[in-house]
Amino acid sequence: MKTRSAFKPKTSQNNITRSKTERRPSRQRNTKSQRPKGPTKVILFNKPYNVLTQFTGEPGDQTLADFIPVKDVYPAGRLDKDSEGLLVLTNDGILQARLTQPSSKQAKIYWVQVEGEPSESALEQLRRGVELKDGMTLPAGVERIENPDIWPRVPPVRERKSIPTTWLAITLNEGRNRQVRRMTAHIGHPTLRLIRHKMADWTFEGLAPGEWREVPPPARR
Repeated sequence: MKTRSAFKPKTSQNNITRSKTERRPSRQRNTKSQRPKGPTKVILFNKPYNVLTQFTGEPGDQTLADFIPVKDVYPAGRLDKDSEGLLVLTNDGILQARLTQPSSKQAKIYWVQVEGEPSESALEQLRRGVELKDGMTLPAGVERIENPDIWPRVPPVRERKSIPTTWLAITLNEGRNRQVRRMTAHIGHPTLRLIRHKMADWTFEGLAPGEWREVPPPARR
């Protein structure tokens, strides 16, 4: 299936003159989960670094609207502005909830570059769950991986030459605010780069940063 890139820098005068205190109406869906009136749409997007996971922002922000021209689709979960990788968007509220609620057990796999070389005991803490300010995390899958063959980040990650880095594959069945970063910081190994590789049965394979494609929806349950 053909992939598409739709990056169009915002240059309108309205964006230039709008006050920072005046926000544009947010393109948010009704919080009540519901089926779409028409066909279900599922969009896979490889989110670049420094892009907001929403369709509106302040002047100068890069948002989903700069890349995805499809109307009435909304992110299933979020990626931080400084995170990269797979973002799934859909117009189906029930599917959106299914992909994000911990009870659905839809795994999300992240490739995470951390500072230093975590010990096996430190990784075991993440596997069992760690106590964060908002409570214990659920057990997670955590494995060391080789440096993945991926695109260079722009701007580059700031690494300290005297300190090695390690890549981990972390599998979560929940999604709290900046959870992976807080988990690795908890064991003393700050996250330098975070890329979501997989969500449910989808990955970003075949999509360069900023590209998207529409895929068939999963079977309804």
